[in-house]
Amino acid sequence: MTHAQFWPESQAAEMVTHLAQGAGQPVETAPASHDPALYAQAMGLEAESVRLNGGEIDAALRTLAPGFIHIAGRGYLAVAKSSRTRLKLLAPDLTLVSMTVPAAARLVRSEASSSIQSQVEQLADRCGLSGRARERAIDSLLDERLRGRLLAPAWQLRIPPGRAFVQQLKDAGLLRRAAIFVGSHILENIALLIAWLAIGQGALSGRIDFGWLTAWACLLITMIPLRALTTWSQGMLAIGAGGLLKQRLLAGALTLDPDLMRKEGAGELLGRVNEGEQLESLALSGGLASLLSIFDLVIAALVISRGASAALQLPAFLIWVAFCGSLAARYIMRRRAWAKARLKMTHHLVENMTGHRTRLAQQPVATWHAGEDEELSQYLRLSEGLDRAGARLTALAGRGWMLISILAIAPEFLASRSNTTTLALALGGMLLGQQALRRTIAGLAQLGGAWIAWDQVKPMFEAAAHQPARGSAILDANSTSENALEAYQLTYRYPGQSEPVLKQCSLVIRTGDSFLLEGSSGGGKSTLAAVLAGLRAPQSGLLLSSGLDPHTLGVAGWRKRIAVAPQYHENHILAAPLVFNLLLGRNWPPTEADRNEAVEVCRELGLGPLLERMPGGLEQMVGETGWQLSQGERSRIYIARALLQQASVVMLDESFAALDPENLRLCLECVLKRAPTLVVVAHP
Repeated sequence: MTHAQFWPESQAAEMVTHLAQGAGQPVETAPASHDPALYAQAMGLEAESVRLNGGEIDAALRTLAPGFIHIAGRGYLAVAKSSRTRLKLLAPDLTLVSMTVPAAARLVRSEASSSIQSQVEQLADRCGLSGRARERAIDSLLDERLRGRLLAPAWQLRIPPGRAFVQQLKDAGLLRRAAIFVGSHILENIALLIAWLAIGQGALSGRIDFGWLTAWACLLITMIPLRALTTWSQGMLAIGAGGLLKQRLLAGALTLDPDLMRKEGAGELLGRVNEGEQLESLALSGGLASLLSIFDLVIAALVISRGASAALQLPAFLIWVAFCGSLAARYIMRRRAWAKARLKMTHHLVENMTGHRTRLAQQPVATWHAGEDEELSQYLRLSEGLDRAGARLTALAGRGWMLISILAIAPEFLASRSNTTTLALALGGMLLGQQALRRTIAGLAQLGGAWIAWDQVKPMFEAAAHQPARGSAILDANSTSENALEAYQLTYRYPGQSEPVLKQCSLVIRTGDSFLLEGSSGGGKSTLAAVLAGLRAPQSGLLLSSGLDPHTLGVAGWRKRIAVAPQYHENHILAAPLVFNLLLGRNWPPTEADRNEAVEVCRELGLGPLLERMPGGLEQMVGETGWQLSQGERSRIYIARALLQQASVVMLDESFAALDPENLRLCLECVLKRAPTLVVVAHP
């Protein structure tokens, strides 16, 4: 590959702009930058880091587009399109250059494999390999020798989860799959209709012609690939849309106001999570079923209008559809009331389980189950009503229409005034109407459940659209000044409170300082730390880090500069490997240097014996389903997590309260050595 296909680092911003525009991604204007990932963020896009590791490089390249790869000493490769076998590279002259995936993989690992290339080639020669077999063998051997080693950094461009959901569906190719799904289903119904017409006309005329039987058989055979295409496109559409929905809900959950979440309690939050799972399955399956049922109902009505006794059958069909719609609406309202009662019981159950120890110690035994019997009785009544409404709806929809349709067709059939074609159409319309009604009722029931679940997850879905500020300028994150952190006249009040917890607060922390913030309980120490760290936004005042405010740096840039370890009840050990809990603030998966630094920090904090006890070391599962940690061990992991974030300011809120004197000494020595600027919040 010629050097002319590489983008120089000075044109990184232009490369990102053309890649995003070529992929149809909406972009915003931003100042140019030599860092393409930072520039993409300023444009309103996400540049997700992709590790091109040995042994996995082919699979990563096939799904990279739109994205770019940095080759040391040569520049950037812009991947505009990718498939299973080939890549389309965007050159600086805006032409597309085709390259096979194996050739691109060889280019990426060329520098890392230079020291072992000759050895592998000699081995291939001794085995008598030549041509393409020799190339494939060399590629496989090099992949195995370089397995797990980072070959080159790469980034994939994508729209943030909070942007327009329809645009995300379009970028994922789901609108095209939806068109395939609808089209194949319409063709399948047309084939089914013609097949019924062919066999019905022959049966009603009293003779079965071989040509009609052949046409009927051919139509049935044609329906097989159409049904397969419908099922495949429906599955791909459901999987893709479900993944995007989960991604958006996760982004929204991460942006919810922590104070509002704390007021809801664990039970209500668990209910939201459970309803999110139901929304994905019910909305997609019910939405697709309802979409199909609309076409089925229209086709059934058209067929009935062309059949015998259309003057009676068509109005009866329309009236019956409206009647079934009213039954479905009643069923959905009953299901909504039932779901509210279920979520209320879930909330109370989780809250009681969470506070079980306090309940045992302080609450009288006679009041432990107060109100539970009433809730269960109400839930039972609602469940019985829901079951009756569902049974009524299911039984009447299809069977009732069959009876009404037969009564409408009977006069024409008995009088023999209609020909066989119109009678066949009337019978076909009756069967199509029954199938359409069944599918409609099933889809409406699922959509009703999705609507109920939507009430719970709507705040998270909408919160994803209110993403934190990205920053209005491209700035060097490593820039320093004399003052690491400055606050002037800060005021903050919690929602629903009239008096501010912080009022006209000002302070200056210089670079390299070790700052101790003391005060009594409830005096606002933790609130001030949260405001300084960017976890809460003040109602008024000015906040600066190295002379730049949060709006200029953006929320992500601010938190990158200032790492905070909140108090014990606001910090968490996730059910994941220990190394994941330690390196949350770095790119994942971690490099070997990251892992070594994590071990070193843990040993300095006195966690060496813990690592030695753990059979899996850094890979040991910790948290609710793994290794149980003491409060002191958790506190030191929180400290290690903040130090490993590589921020210019480290804030520790009551992080030393659970430590014994020896471990306290070790932790103080570690943080004083490793934190460039240190802020410690503690009681006097």
